[in-house]
Amino acid sequence: MTDPHDAITAPNADAATGAAARTGSHPRHGLDEVIHAPVRFSIVATLAAAEKAEFAFVRNTVEVSDSVLSRQVATLEKAGYVAVTKGYVGKRPRTWLALTADGRAVFADHCRALRAIAGAGEG
Repeated sequence: MTDPHDAITAPNADAATGAAARTGSHPRHGLDEVIHAPVRFSIVATLAAAEKAEFAFVRNTVEVSDSVLSRQVATLEKAGYVAVTKGYVGKRPRTWLALTADGRAVFADHCRALRAIAGAGEG
């Protein structure tokens, strides 16, 4: 009978690799639960490409309604990843969104983890 723990490591894996696999070193542990949701990930990715973006631009880019974007931005803001600024252009109210320094760092880490996970399946 085979020990179920033997399935943790590949047949030719060294002991260090097996130990690492059991202690939580899989790249998925680098994923951020807040930005992992598809809409929030899309928002953060859009904001990562600019210093700031107008609410309507992000809404149109991510292809969601105002209410969906508002809810998702509120979650990102509460986590400290997005800053919301309100102001006017002429007499029209506008809302701008920007990633915070923490938001940029978490997004970069999240993308590294995704690349590591995707790369593990190649080769």
